[in-house]
Amino acid sequence: MYEDEFPLRLAQLRNKKGVSARDMSLSIGQNHAYINNIESGKALPSMAIFFYICEYLNITPAEFFDLDSKNPEKLQSLIEDLKKLNDKQLESIAEIVKGLAK
Repeated sequence: MYEDEFPLRLAQLRNKKGVSARDMSLSIGQNHAYINNIESGKALPSMAIFFYICEYLNITPAEFFDLDSKNPEKLQSLIEDLKKLNDKQLESIAEIVKGLAK
């Protein structure tokens, strides 16, 4: 991911969560303008803070960088629920998803 894509992805995921940059900054233990500085391209987080950001967003680092996933938090929740289903239930869900994806 390039330096200009990182701030955009962070803003996209933060907005999906419905939280302000200020509130997110304070929630991860940073000053009130920290996330805004990242989203405006003035700074990049350290690796440790990046992990805090992912934890706050309830996603994995891999999901952060998966630009094709528009809502990784909901997708992750859905996958956890799917793991509880039996084979017949999974096949039924797969057919429904195929129909919706057309």
